[in-house]
Amino acid sequence: MTVLGPVLLAFMSSLGLGWLLAHPRFGLRILDRPNERSLHSQPVPRTGGLAILAGLTLAMAVRSLSEGLPGGVVWIGLGIVLIGGVSFIDDCRSLPARWRFLVHLAAAGLFLYGGLSVQPLASPATAGLFILYLLGIVWMINLYNFMDGMDGLAAGMAVIGFTGLALLAAMSGALSLVPVALVVAAAAGGFLVWNFPPARIFMGDSGSSSLGFLAAALSLWGMREGLSLVPALIVFSPFISDASWTLARRLWRGERVWEPHKQHGYQRLVESGWGHRRTVLAAYGLMAVCLLLALIASRLSFMGQGIVFAALLVGYVGLFIRIERLTPSR
Repeated sequence: MTVLGPVLLAFMSSLGLGWLLAHPRFGLRILDRPNERSLHSQPVPRTGGLAILAGLTLAMAVRSLSEGLPGGVVWIGLGIVLIGGVSFIDDCRSLPARWRFLVHLAAAGLFLYGGLSVQPLASPATAGLFILYLLGIVWMINLYNFMDGMDGLAAGMAVIGFTGLALLAAMSGALSLVPVALVVAAAAGGFLVWNFPPARIFMGDSGSSSLGFLAAALSLWGMREGLSLVPALIVFSPFISDASWTLARRLWRGERVWEPHKQHGYQRLVESGWGHRRTVLAAYGLMAVCLLLALIASRLSFMGQGIVFAALLVGYVGLFIRIERLTPSR
Protein backbone atom coordinates (compact mmCIF):
# COMPACT_ATOMS: atom_id res chain seq x y z
CA MET A 1 0.00 0.00 0.00
CA THR A 2 1.36 3.42 -0.92
CA VAL A 3 1.50 6.21 1.61
CA LEU A 4 -1.41 7.95 -0.14
CA GLY A 5 -3.98 5.45 1.16
CA PRO A 6 -3.21 5.85 4.88
CA VAL A 7 -2.92 9.63 4.47
CA LEU A 8 -6.39 9.87 2.90
CA LEU A 9 -7.79 7.50 5.51
CA ALA A 10 -6.33 9.59 8.35
CA PHE A 11 -7.77 12.80 6.87
CA MET A 12 -11.24 11.42 6.17
CA SER A 13 -11.50 9.61 9.52
CA SER A 14 -10.51 12.71 11.45
CA LEU A 15 -12.81 14.86 9.32
CA GLY A 16 -15.82 12.59 9.87
CA LEU A 17 -15.29 12.02 13.59
CA GLY A 18 -14.54 15.72 14.09
CA TRP A 19 -17.90 16.59 12.55
CA LEU A 20 -19.63 14.05 14.80
CA LEU A 21 -17.93 15.27 17.97
CA ALA A 22 -18.77 18.88 17.11
CA HIS A 23 -22.46 18.12 16.49
CA PRO A 24 -24.70 19.59 19.21
CA ARG A 25 -26.69 16.35 19.53
CA PHE A 26 -23.71 14.04 19.97
CA GLY A 27 -23.66 12.41 23.39
CA LEU A 28 -20.03 13.13 24.29
CA ARG A 29 -20.28 16.85 25.07
CA ILE A 30 -17.31 17.99 27.15
CA LEU A 31 -17.40 21.76 26.83
CA ASP A 32 -14.64 24.32 27.19
CA ARG A 33 -16.47 27.15 28.93
CA PRO A 34 -15.01 30.64 28.49
CA ASN A 35 -13.43 32.49 31.40
CA GLU A 36 -11.38 35.64 31.84
CA ARG A 37 -8.34 33.92 30.33
CA SER A 38 -10.13 32.58 27.24
CA LEU A 39 -10.15 33.97 23.71
CA HIS A 40 -13.56 32.44 22.92
CA SER A 41 -16.91 33.72 24.16
CA GLN A 42 -19.18 30.65 23.79
CA PRO A 43 -18.83 27.07 25.15
CA VAL A 44 -17.08 24.84 22.60
CA PRO A 45 -16.58 21.04 22.71
CA ARG A 46 -12.99 20.11 23.52
CA THR A 47 -12.99 16.50 22.36
CA GLY A 48 -11.44 17.06 18.94
CA GLY A 49 -8.22 15.37 19.99
CA LEU A 50 -10.12 12.09 19.81
CA ALA A 51 -10.71 12.69 16.09
CA ILE A 52 -7.01 13.31 15.47
CA LEU A 53 -5.93 10.25 17.46
CA ALA A 54 -8.59 8.05 15.87
CA GLY A 55 -7.54 9.08 12.36
CA LEU A 56 -3.89 8.51 13.19
CA THR A 57 -4.52 5.13 14.82
CA LEU A 58 -6.78 3.80 12.06
CA ALA A 59 -4.39 4.83 9.29
CA MET A 60 -1.34 3.32 10.97
CA ALA A 61 -3.26 0.12 11.79
CA VAL A 62 -4.24 -0.32 8.14
CA ARG A 63 -0.66 0.36 7.01
CA SER A 64 0.69 -2.16 9.49
CA LEU A 65 -1.45 -4.92 7.96
CA SER A 66 0.28 -4.57 4.60
CA GLU A 67 3.77 -3.31 5.37
CA GLY A 68 4.28 -3.61 9.12
CA LEU A 69 5.52 -0.83 11.36
CA PRO A 70 9.02 0.13 12.48
CA GLY A 71 9.76 -0.70 16.10
CA GLY A 72 9.97 2.95 17.05
CA VAL A 73 6.34 3.50 16.05
CA VAL A 74 5.18 0.90 18.58
CA TRP A 75 6.89 2.78 21.42
CA ILE A 76 5.55 6.08 20.15
CA GLY A 77 2.09 4.52 20.13
CA LEU A 78 2.52 3.43 23.74
CA GLY A 79 3.48 6.99 24.66
CA ILE A 80 0.39 8.32 22.88
CA VAL A 81 -1.83 5.91 24.83
CA LEU A 82 -0.39 7.19 28.13
CA ILE A 83 -0.41 10.88 27.24
CA GLY A 84 -3.70 10.86 25.36
CA GLY A 85 -5.35 8.88 28.16
CA VAL A 86 -4.30 11.10 31.04
CA SER A 87 -5.01 14.21 28.97
CA PHE A 88 -8.52 13.07 28.12
CA ILE A 89 -9.19 12.44 31.81
CA ASP A 90 -7.92 15.95 32.47
CA ASP A 91 -10.29 17.29 29.79
CA CYS A 92 -13.18 15.55 31.54
CA ARG A 93 -12.19 16.47 35.09
CA SER A 94 -9.17 18.54 35.98
CA LEU A 95 -6.22 16.53 37.28
CA PRO A 96 -3.39 17.86 39.47
CA ALA A 97 -0.45 18.97 37.33
CA ARG A 98 1.93 16.59 39.12
CA TRP A 99 0.03 13.51 37.88
CA ARG A 100 0.05 14.70 34.30
CA PHE A 101 3.74 15.55 34.58
CA LEU A 102 4.57 12.07 35.92
CA VAL A 103 2.76 10.44 33.00
CA HIS A 104 4.61 12.70 30.57
CA LEU A 105 7.92 11.63 32.12
CA ALA A 106 6.93 7.97 31.94
CA ALA A 107 5.90 8.19 28.28
CA ALA A 108 9.08 10.06 27.32
CA GLY A 109 11.27 7.66 29.27
CA LEU A 110 9.67 4.57 27.73
CA PHE A 111 10.15 5.95 24.23
CA LEU A 112 13.80 6.83 24.85
CA TYR A 113 14.59 3.48 26.47
CA GLY A 114 12.55 1.21 24.22
CA GLY A 115 12.22 3.16 20.98
CA LEU A 116 15.63 4.83 20.75
CA SER A 117 17.56 2.41 23.00
CA VAL A 118 19.12 5.22 25.02
CA GLN A 119 20.49 3.38 28.10
CA PRO A 120 20.64 5.86 31.01
CA LEU A 121 22.88 3.61 33.13
CA ALA A 122 25.43 2.80 30.42
CA SER A 123 27.71 5.77 31.15
CA PRO A 124 27.59 9.31 32.59
CA ALA A 125 27.47 10.71 29.06
CA THR A 126 24.54 8.50 28.11
CA ALA A 127 22.75 9.38 31.35
CA GLY A 128 23.17 13.08 30.59
CA LEU A 129 21.86 12.58 27.06
CA PHE A 130 18.88 10.63 28.39
CA ILE A 131 17.98 13.42 30.82
CA LEU A 132 18.40 16.08 28.13
CA TYR A 133 16.13 14.23 25.71
CA LEU A 134 13.65 13.45 28.49
CA LEU A 135 13.29 17.08 29.50
CA GLY A 136 13.08 18.15 25.85
CA ILE A 137 10.21 15.76 25.14
CA VAL A 138 8.31 16.79 28.27
CA TRP A 139 8.77 20.46 27.42
CA MET A 140 7.50 19.86 23.86
CA ILE A 141 4.42 18.08 25.22
CA ASN A 142 3.58 20.98 27.49
CA LEU A 143 4.51 23.86 25.20
CA TYR A 144 2.24 22.48 22.48
CA ASN A 145 -0.51 22.41 25.07
CA PHE A 146 0.28 26.01 26.08
CA MET A 147 0.05 27.13 22.46
CA ASP A 148 -3.35 25.52 21.87
CA GLY A 149 -5.35 28.57 22.86
CA MET A 150 -6.68 29.99 19.59
CA ASP A 151 -8.87 28.68 16.78
CA GLY A 152 -6.84 26.82 14.17
CA LEU A 153 -3.40 27.54 15.61
CA ALA A 154 -2.22 24.19 16.99
CA ALA A 155 -3.87 22.17 14.22
CA GLY A 156 -2.31 24.41 11.56
CA MET A 157 1.10 24.02 13.20
CA ALA A 158 0.61 20.26 13.05
CA VAL A 159 -0.31 20.27 9.35
CA ILE A 160 2.63 22.45 8.35
CA GLY A 161 5.10 21.11 10.92
CA PHE A 162 4.60 17.39 10.30
CA THR A 163 4.45 17.90 6.53
CA GLY A 164 7.78 19.70 6.86
CA LEU A 165 9.14 16.88 8.98
CA ALA A 166 8.14 14.40 6.27
CA LEU A 167 9.90 16.49 3.60
CA LEU A 168 13.04 16.77 5.71
CA ALA A 169 12.99 13.03 6.34
CA ALA A 170 12.64 12.28 2.63
CA MET A 171 15.53 14.61 1.78
CA SER A 172 17.78 13.05 4.42
CA GLY A 173 16.96 9.43 3.64
CA ALA A 174 14.98 8.76 6.82
CA LEU A 175 12.25 7.16 4.72
CA SER A 176 10.60 5.18 7.54
CA LEU A 177 9.62 8.51 9.14
CA VAL A 178 7.87 9.91 6.05
CA PRO A 179 4.54 8.00 6.14
CA VAL A 180 4.14 8.46 9.91
CA ALA A 181 4.68 12.23 9.74
CA LEU A 182 2.33 12.57 6.76
CA VAL A 183 -0.40 10.59 8.52
CA VAL A 184 -0.14 12.88 11.57
CA ALA A 185 -0.38 15.94 9.30
CA ALA A 186 -3.41 14.48 7.52
CA ALA A 187 -5.21 13.63 10.76
CA ALA A 188 -4.62 17.18 12.00
CA GLY A 189 -5.82 18.52 8.65
CA GLY A 190 -9.14 16.70 8.88
CA PHE A 191 -9.71 18.18 12.33
CA LEU A 192 -8.61 21.65 11.17
CA VAL A 193 -11.66 21.85 8.88
CA TRP A 194 -13.82 22.17 12.01
CA ASN A 195 -11.27 24.05 14.11
CA PHE A 196 -10.48 26.92 11.72
CA PRO A 197 -11.91 30.25 12.95
CA PRO A 198 -14.64 30.35 14.05
CA ALA A 199 -13.95 26.95 15.61
CA ARG A 200 -16.76 24.45 16.06
CA ILE A 201 -14.58 22.20 18.20
CA PHE A 202 -11.27 22.33 20.13
CA MET A 203 -8.70 19.53 20.29
CA GLY A 204 -8.34 19.69 24.08
CA ASP A 205 -5.33 18.43 26.01
CA SER A 206 -5.74 14.95 24.52
CA GLY A 207 -4.92 16.39 21.10
CA SER A 208 -2.39 19.10 21.91
CA SER A 209 -0.30 17.07 24.36
CA SER A 210 -0.24 14.10 21.98
CA LEU A 211 0.87 16.28 19.07
CA GLY A 212 3.62 17.78 21.20
CA PHE A 213 4.88 14.31 22.07
CA LEU A 214 4.74 13.26 18.42
CA ALA A 215 6.71 16.34 17.32
CA ALA A 216 9.50 15.58 19.79
CA ALA A 217 9.51 11.79 19.36
CA LEU A 218 9.47 11.83 15.55
CA SER A 219 12.23 14.46 15.45
CA LEU A 220 14.45 12.32 17.69
CA TRP A 221 13.59 9.16 15.80
CA GLY A 222 14.45 10.94 12.54
CA MET A 223 17.78 12.06 14.00
CA ARG A 224 18.69 8.40 14.59
CA GLU A 225 17.81 7.71 10.95
CA GLY A 226 19.99 10.52 9.62
CA LEU A 227 17.79 13.62 9.94
CA SER A 228 19.53 16.61 11.49
CA LEU A 229 17.74 17.87 14.60
CA VAL A 230 18.32 21.56 13.82
CA PRO A 231 16.01 21.74 10.75
CA ALA A 232 13.35 19.85 12.71
CA LEU A 233 13.60 22.43 15.49
CA ILE A 234 13.32 25.22 12.91
CA VAL A 235 10.08 23.73 11.55
CA PHE A 236 8.43 23.81 14.98
CA SER A 237 10.21 26.97 16.15
CA PRO A 238 7.12 29.25 16.09
CA PHE A 239 5.64 27.24 18.96
CA ILE A 240 8.94 26.56 20.72
CA SER A 241 9.96 30.22 20.66
CA ASP A 242 6.63 31.69 21.78
CA ALA A 243 6.16 29.25 24.67
CA SER A 244 9.80 29.50 25.81
CA TRP A 245 9.87 33.30 25.59
CA THR A 246 6.64 33.60 27.55
CA LEU A 247 7.78 31.14 30.23
CA ALA A 248 11.15 32.87 30.67
CA ARG A 249 9.47 36.26 30.82
CA ARG A 250 7.01 35.14 33.49
CA LEU A 251 9.75 33.47 35.54
CA TRP A 252 11.80 36.67 35.38
CA ARG A 253 8.83 38.62 36.73
CA GLY A 254 8.29 36.13 39.53
CA GLU A 255 4.83 35.13 38.32
CA ARG A 256 3.16 31.81 39.04
CA VAL A 257 3.92 30.10 35.76
CA TRP A 258 1.50 27.23 36.39
CA GLU A 259 -1.50 29.56 36.42
CA PRO A 260 -3.50 30.40 33.24
CA HIS A 261 -2.66 33.66 31.50
CA LYS A 262 -3.00 35.59 28.25
CA GLN A 263 0.61 36.60 27.62
CA HIS A 264 1.55 34.46 24.61
CA GLY A 265 2.36 36.32 21.44
CA TYR A 266 -0.71 35.04 19.59
CA GLN A 267 -2.96 36.01 22.52
CA ARG A 268 -1.55 39.53 22.52
CA LEU A 269 -2.21 39.88 18.79
CA VAL A 270 -5.82 38.77 19.16
CA GLU A 271 -6.30 41.12 22.11
CA SER A 272 -4.74 44.01 20.17
CA GLY A 273 -7.54 43.86 17.61
CA TRP A 274 -6.14 41.48 15.01
CA GLY A 275 -8.80 38.87 15.75
CA HIS A 276 -8.57 35.10 15.39
CA ARG A 277 -8.54 34.75 11.61
CA ARG A 278 -5.95 37.42 10.86
CA THR A 279 -3.69 36.20 13.65
CA VAL A 280 -3.87 32.55 12.65
CA LEU A 281 -3.23 33.35 8.98
CA ALA A 282 -0.17 35.39 9.99
CA ALA A 283 0.96 32.43 12.10
CA TYR A 284 0.56 30.12 9.10
CA GLY A 285 2.73 32.50 7.10
CA LEU A 286 5.42 32.38 9.77
CA MET A 287 5.22 28.59 9.88
CA ALA A 288 5.59 28.40 6.10
CA VAL A 289 8.66 30.66 6.23
CA CYS A 290 10.17 28.45 8.93
CA LEU A 291 9.47 25.37 6.81
CA LEU A 292 11.32 26.97 3.89
CA LEU A 293 14.25 27.90 6.15
CA ALA A 294 14.35 24.35 7.49
CA LEU A 295 14.52 22.90 3.98
CA ILE A 296 17.35 25.30 3.12
CA ALA A 297 19.17 24.54 6.38
CA SER A 298 18.96 20.78 5.74
CA ARG A 299 21.30 21.28 2.78
CA LEU A 300 23.88 23.22 4.78
CA SER A 301 26.72 22.12 7.03
CA PHE A 302 26.18 21.94 10.76
CA MET A 303 27.77 25.39 11.09
CA GLY A 304 25.50 26.74 8.39
CA GLN A 305 22.48 25.31 10.16
CA GLY A 306 23.63 26.95 13.37
CA ILE A 307 23.87 30.32 11.64
CA VAL A 308 20.34 30.00 10.25
CA PHE A 309 19.04 28.97 13.67
CA ALA A 310 20.82 31.85 15.43
CA ALA A 311 19.51 34.38 12.91
CA LEU A 312 16.00 33.01 13.43
CA LEU A 313 16.33 33.39 17.20
CA VAL A 314 17.32 37.04 16.78
CA GLY A 315 14.29 37.55 14.56
CA TYR A 316 12.03 36.01 17.18
CA VAL A 317 13.37 38.29 19.91
CA GLY A 318 12.60 41.32 17.77
CA LEU A 319 9.16 39.96 16.91
CA PHE A 320 8.16 39.31 20.52
CA ILE A 321 9.42 42.68 21.70
CA ARG A 322 7.30 44.28 19.00
CA ILE A 323 4.23 42.22 19.97
CA GLU A 324 4.61 43.05 23.66
CA ARG A 325 4.29 46.74 22.86
CA LEU A 326 0.85 46.18 21.36
CA THR A 327 -0.98 45.24 24.55
CA PRO A 328 -0.30 45.44 28.29
CA SER A 329 0.40 42.28 30.32
CA ARG A 330 -2.55 40.37 31.79
